[in-house]
Amino acid sequence: MAKSVAEVVKLREEVDMVDLRFTDLFGQWHHFSTPSRELSEDMFEEGLGFDGSSIRGFQSINESDMILIPDPNSAFIDPVMETATLVLICEIYDPITRQPYTKDPRYVAKKAEEYLKSTGIADVAYFGPEAEFFLFDNVVYGGTANAQYYSVDSSEAWWNSGEDLDPNLGGQIPAKRGYFPTPPADTFQEVRTQMVKTLEEAGVFAEVHHHEVGVAQNEIDIRFDALGLTADRLMIYKYIIKNVARHYGLSATFMPKPLFEDNGSGMHVHQSLWKGDTNTFYDENGYVQLSDTARYYIGGLIKHASAILAFAAPSTNSYKRLVPGYEAPVKLAYSQRNRSACVRIPMYSKSPKAKRVEFRPPDPTANPYLAFSAMLMAGLDGIQNQIDPGEPFDKDLYDLPPEEAAQIKSTPGSLGEVLDALEADTDFLLQGDVFTPDLLESYISYKRENEVDAINLRPHPHEFALYYDI
Repeated sequence: MAKSVAEVVKLREEVDMVDLRFTDLFGQWHHFSTPSRELSEDMFEEGLGFDGSSIRGFQSINESDMILIPDPNSAFIDPVMETATLVLICEIYDPITRQPYTKDPRYVAKKAEEYLKSTGIADVAYFGPEAEFFLFDNVVYGGTANAQYYSVDSSEAWWNSGEDLDPNLGGQIPAKRGYFPTPPADTFQEVRTQMVKTLEEAGVFAEVHHHEVGVAQNEIDIRFDALGLTADRLMIYKYIIKNVARHYGLSATFMPKPLFEDNGSGMHVHQSLWKGDTNTFYDENGYVQLSDTARYYIGGLIKHASAILAFAAPSTNSYKRLVPGYEAPVKLAYSQRNRSACVRIPMYSKSPKAKRVEFRPPDPTANPYLAFSAMLMAGLDGIQNQIDPGEPFDKDLYDLPPEEAAQIKSTPGSLGEVLDALEADTDFLLQGDVFTPDLLESYISYKRENEVDAINLRPHPHEFALYYDI
């Protein structure tokens, strides 16, 4: 529900603090707080200053001054803070030109929605993410010149069945057997339920929650909505999951592959385009009731998948999950029901309103504003250029004859490769000035220097097992 500035300012009577938040280029929330007495209508006009050079990928030190302008429609009372706190999500502006900042991810999402409307194809893009996460009892990691190490643990893990847990009550979840067990095997039922209740206090409504396949792996699905709103809610979602977990003495991570030889966490993203009250993805006579618009949208997703993944699977760890042959959604094909295809058409309902496409390679390390926008721009490029996705594959894509399997390409196998793909495939993102060259350059440069190189330069512990005694 839209809120006026006056309505939001009036909330200062109910809270002690106001928390101003914004998202950096890589999807991390930043914040600072001010006493509620400082909240005024002027704040929504003049904004508040901050040092843009201290935020990754933003400003150089000689152009560091930036301002934040709160969005009154984003206001909610923080349900995890003991002190009554009003949260306002902000947009970033240049203090000299008073223009929106081109590297503000939230501004990119807003431009993507405006570009969609300008095409006449649809009025709104609905997005529904399914973000998975792990909950660990203990996490340690570190690295020096002579040591690299990590360890994560969970009392429900099969490897703890013989440990003294003071007491060990047994019933640990066997490897690959974590999907939908009931308590007491599912030790997180109450934790997830509290997460759902806390999310609803912040205006984020869940549809279902459950234990996932992996040890300590969980999923809470939130209700779909328009692209920008859903991105806001996913940021709130991650914040609340982490804070409720901490309240229970647990550590939540959205890292896609923290465990060897177990399932990784994805973030399947459901999407559809609507014009007025009509779902443009539905056609009673199409393949599984898909319209040509939907097929062309899929064509765009498949054509630009490698570039999209630079935003949608944006970590080096993402490619420990996206590995061919392990039921990962790496095949650049589409299908009804088939979870090994990168695009799946869910078949749970025959309602025209439910017709959508599900893009499966993303994971929850993604910056939702950029990832959702990249998917939308790829889909729109597919529609505008009538990109044919080819025939659907309704077979097991990992059990095809070699000659048939060779016809289906796979997603790239590393962050470095998808950054190269993004660098070579930017035209669809630059339409309507949704993404800008300075954003893409900063994003690619930071990822290469601080993530790809940082991993490639370090010895891996398993390399000692492989090579030390040669």
